[in-house]
Amino acid sequence: MGQSKFWTDNGILYCQFRNEKANYTFELDAVKVFIKIIDKLCDGKPMPFLIDSRDSQGTFTRESSNLMANSPTLVKLRISEAYVINSIGIKLIVNSYKRIYEPLTPFKMFDDLESAKQYCLKAKNNFYGSN
Repeated sequence: MGQSKFWTDNGILYCQFRNEKANYTFELDAVKVFIKIIDKLCDGKPMPFLIDSRDSQGTFTRESSNLMANSPTLVKLRISEAYVINSIGIKLIVNSYKRIYEPLTPFKMFDDLESAKQYCLKAKNNFYGSN
């Protein structure tokens, strides 16, 4: 599953992907594991997802992209998505994924972690109705 890490902090779910193999593909089984981890970390509480894909390569299969977009577990937990990227390849993958598979969840792309974190905090506060 490449070098993937998941954790929560201050009501934000962090997903970090650090895969250096250009031909790496996240298969369906990997996504099923990701969903289980995310479900456990969120513990039923919707959160913004901060997805850090800097210095990462690879892609998802059609089946794994579809599962990531339409998993009932993720649909109920995902408030928004902030993608931290630093390559045109990942930017194209994210744009394609959002356009084809998952156009409903608000998202934004960033080139730094702090801006992405602020976007997530704002989305969380808007969702839960606090400042």
